[in-house]
Amino acid sequence: MAKGGSQANAGTATTPTGGTAPTGGNTSAGSATAGAETAGANAAGTAGLAGSPTNGGASGTAGGGGTAPLPDVGTEGDGDSMVGPTYTNQKELTDQGNPKGKSFSFTMPLANSKFFDGKDPTLTSTASTARSVNVYVPAKYQDGTPAAVLVIQDGPGQINQVSRALDNLTIDTDPLRKLPPFVVVAAQSGGGDSIGSERGLEYDTVSDKYARFVDAELLPAVVNDAKVKAAYPGLKFTTDPSGRGALGCSSGAVAAFTMAWLRPDLFSRVAGYSTTLVAQQNPKAAEAAMYPDGAWDYHSIKELIKNDTEGREKKLRIFINANEQDNGYTAAESGKHNWLMANQRTAAALKAKGFHYKFIEGLGQGHCDGSVQSSTLADVLMWLWRGYQPADH
Repeated sequence: MAKGGSQANAGTATTPTGGTAPTGGNTSAGSATAGAETAGANAAGTAGLAGSPTNGGASGTAGGGGTAPLPDVGTEGDGDSMVGPTYTNQKELTDQGNPKGKSFSFTMPLANSKFFDGKDPTLTSTASTARSVNVYVPAKYQDGTPAAVLVIQDGPGQINQVSRALDNLTIDTDPLRKLPPFVVVAAQSGGGDSIGSERGLEYDTVSDKYARFVDAELLPAVVNDAKVKAAYPGLKFTTDPSGRGALGCSSGAVAAFTMAWLRPDLFSRVAGYSTTLVAQQNPKAAEAAMYPDGAWDYHSIKELIKNDTEGREKKLRIFINANEQDNGYTAAESGKHNWLMANQRTAAALKAKGFHYKFIEGLGQGHCDGSVQSSTLADVLMWLWRGYQPADH
């Protein structure tokens, strides 16, 4: 169900309508996907809502009931707003001549994964043999201290713009603008697109399996990469979920959402552009028995956000975006594949529940539009990491 694609252009000029400050960045693999998953997924009972781990051995406490609440930093920047229809790149996302960190890249063979080996029986297209991983360690990171981390789906995706934001904003003196020196890990999916693909399996399935993969395999692979280890022998990632975030576009965005929703004990900060909060999950997935409409169930049918009893509004900060013509659908079109409506409904549900949330609608633009991201991403990152205090340094 991939009507739209990603763009990597830039642009800006914003017209807020309700208390949020816009931002943006480039993206990759912008088309929406759906996937199926059977082995190793929590597909029954309250495991899905509580986020308890099943197979795979990921670290972290089950459920997230024991996750400490985020500090109360007020509501500045929360709420709904619009950006466009003209766009200007944010300077914080460009090279301003400030000290730069170090970049690394490596690959992870799918065959070595206990979570996504490319051989799931629900796949109808061939998975990649390896996933590429790009890493950026900012100049302000001090080797040996537990690093905060932002995981980007569909890597490299927005890593260049996020890296420049770190260069420029980790040295900012304004506490509302300053970013912590988090490490950026941008991992490509296992390949393909839409129902029956490895990408859809990983990103669109409402399961904690992808979050467990990131925690148990992706992040340790970064620490153990020979080039990373040579440069940062003391690198380690924080186990504090308030120091762990996820960013993506399209299905990569809903993967970020699900990572935090089902495992708030592992991830607490979410940024999603053109978030695929629609019915994109493979109907043949085991999870369909519990979540028949996949991510659509966050705001409809089962109303997972409205019915949450785990106190996620105290644990998560969530940014979502959809654009006026997202994935080819207009406001007049209805149905379970309308990106704009799905994100609007999700924003309303988050607001009603008392979440720190930020929703931006991009006027006149389509799916994963680069101009929307380039005009908003810096502000989104500043809002997303507000209140972060390293707990284990």
